[in-house]
Amino acid sequence: MAKLNVMTKLDAWMKAFRLRTLALSFSVIAMGSAVAFQHGFFHLEVMLLALLTTLFLQILSNLSNDYGDAISGADHAGRVGPSRMVQSGRITPSEMKRMMFLFSLLALISGILLLMISLGDLLSWQFGLFLLLGLGAIAAAIKYTVGVKPYGYMGLGDLFVFLFFGLVGVVGTYFLHAASFNWLVVLPATAVGLLSVGVLNVNNMRDEESDRRAGKTTLIVRHGRSWGRTYHLVLVLVAVLSMVVYTVMVEGNWLNWLFLLVLPLLLRHLQAIFKTEERAALDPQLKILSLSTLLMTALFFVGMLF
Repeated sequence: MAKLNVMTKLDAWMKAFRLRTLALSFSVIAMGSAVAFQHGFFHLEVMLLALLTTLFLQILSNLSNDYGDAISGADHAGRVGPSRMVQSGRITPSEMKRMMFLFSLLALISGILLLMISLGDLLSWQFGLFLLLGLGAIAAAIKYTVGVKPYGYMGLGDLFVFLFFGLVGVVGTYFLHAASFNWLVVLPATAVGLLSVGVLNVNNMRDEESDRRAGKTTLIVRHGRSWGRTYHLVLVLVAVLSMVVYTVMVEGNWLNWLFLLVLPLLLRHLQAIFKTEERAALDPQLKILSLSTLLMTALFFVGMLF
């Protein structure tokens, strides 16, 4: 019986970690590293440590969302989507808070190691700036649904996702490789950031009714699902356009256009968003858009190798 209880608790933690969300966060590091490689600044150890730090931050965000939505009432028995562990009682609030602290610490340690390897000088302004950004990322992961005024409950989730999964994540990764800034990196950063916002938008369309009852004022709750579909179309189209403009502006060969092979997946995804009426049926589209973003980034990286 004890062994069974251990396995049950382990299964609960794995569900709370929501590892299926990692595709999106890994896309951020892969895109920044791909652009750095293209410009001749790639360092394998930087990419690996950045991926590890992102892993810890994403799990921290997932744990915080599980805890925050349960405490606020956004998670309840009638909620559409995957089961949450605190709301279901499989993990207690105190257990979740301890695990959140552990992953905050792991993210901080990994992030500091990343900065030491990539920047070297602990007294430089660059080290100080990135340390502040790292602390901001930890705070953002927690404050999305936790605290007195969680920003995810005020319709600001889209903005923060775009900043941290786009501009800060991709441009920051490039800087850690190159120790310099290039304005062109903003274009692929915009692409990943907008697709990441798209994943959040699908999530919010799925959870519209339960969010409204819990007082979670997402953009979908504020403007409605019809608006959300048009918004989603704009997010995906501008993301693709950003990649196209970047590729045109940077010298390369036809292999740099490999990322366009993801277009059929994105078009089918958009078709599903506009045709699907049942909220529960939107859930698979979260995974589809996340994996499409990772595939686009991987194809882009492969194109840089040749």
